Amino acid sequence: MISNSPYILVLDCDMYCNDPTSARRAMCFHLDSKFLHSLAFVQFPQRFHNISKNDIYDSQLRSAFSVLWPGADGLQGPILSGTGFYIKRVLLCGGSIQDIDLEELKHSFGSSNELIKSLHGNYKPYVGFLYNSVLEDYVTGFTLHCKGWISVYCDPLRPQFLGSGTTNLNDFLIQGMRWSSGLVEVSFSKFSPLIYGPTRMSIFESLCYGQLAFYPISYFLSLWCFATIPQLCLLNDIPLYPKVSDSYFVIFLFIFSSAISKHLQEVLSTGGSFQTWRNEHRIWMMKSITSHLYGSLDAIMKRIGMREASFLPTNKVEDAEQVELYKMGKFDFQTSNMFLVPMVSLIILNMVSFIGGLVRVIFVGNWDQMLVQVFISFYILVMNFPIIEAMIMRKDKGRVRPSVTILSAMFSTIFLLLGCIILCC
Repeated sequence: MISNSPYILVLDCDMYCNDPTSARRAMCFHLDSKFLHSLAFVQFPQRFHNISKNDIYDSQLRSAFSVLWPGADGLQGPILSGTGFYIKRVLLCGGSIQDIDLEELKHSFGSSNELIKSLHGNYKPYVGFLYNSVLEDYVTGFTLHCKGWISVYCDPLRPQFLGSGTTNLNDFLIQGMRWSSGLVEVSFSKFSPLIYGPTRMSIFESLCYGQLAFYPISYFLSLWCFATIPQLCLLNDIPLYPKVSDSYFVIFLFIFSSAISKHLQEVLSTGGSFQTWRNEHRIWMMKSITSHLYGSLDAIMKRIGMREASFLPTNKVEDAEQVELYKMGKFDFQTSNMFLVPMVSLIILNMVSFIGGLVRVIFVGNWDQMLVQVFISFYILVMNFPIIEAMIMRKDKGRVRPSVTILSAMFSTIFLLLGCIILCC
């Protein structure tokens, strides 16, 4: 390490200190006699100076820093977040200094005798974060917790550090893809939280890490199924759910409404609004269909040796037009076809399913059997109305390009035909 200070502040290059008392707050924990020999780091939440009131991309990461991290703080502590934390310097080293030759230390750190004396604690030639994954902060924090160390979450009213949040869809999805790839990569490695963790930390802390590691896979699988299977079955007159008049229908209604209510309650209890809930729900769908899918596939391909590890940094340069669209609450769809085509294809599929299902319910009269599947298509269309608006109504640069709509319509048609063949066989 360059510094021989016993504590190190870690910040991203785009973040700055917004409150000079942050060090004092962290030291109150680090120097507390109860935590002196067990506390690894003090984590502050990430806050951003450029987030609009209508945060359409959920750039503030409310769920993580207002729900998940405070919850983990009641166990062994929050997960290392890559920035905004004070950590003990010796924890980024390993081995015992007593076993290291003095000349070797001088070769590694320089000839300063005072510096060599200050290197008390642990040391090994390879120091720093563990780069077993592109999410080196996650792996480093996980291994520290596995060794018995704890962490503390400190969230004062005044943000201690401020940075730049993503204000356009392209950067947001690329960032999400990188995070998803890193998490899935860890879940399939020797550091998998559900295998490596339970014998080394509390089962509940291990489940916290496991939930994060596996959520990209679980989200993209569930969302793709939710957005395609009921719709294909609806168009082929195959009921999937109990009749509305059936007593078992109440169970499905309860599961759906309770999931929605739980998320809404979390948003409202942490200072959000109904608009915040809608924005988070919408961007969760978009990210699950694209970022989680591609990130999971990237991690699997790297695992089987078909790809080499790569790191895509998040773009922090702001474009005036993109920022203006963000402040207006309009999505900027100037992004790769890799992201746009899946989203638009599923919207077209659900539009066809909704219209076809509505006609079937009205004229055939089997609303009792098909109403739930019609509602699912309707719900997806309502939640993702900005995509429909960008396809049909908008004329600015942030719209969905006509070529993307045509290409997506072709994919939707092929998907519908394949679904019809499979379901009718």
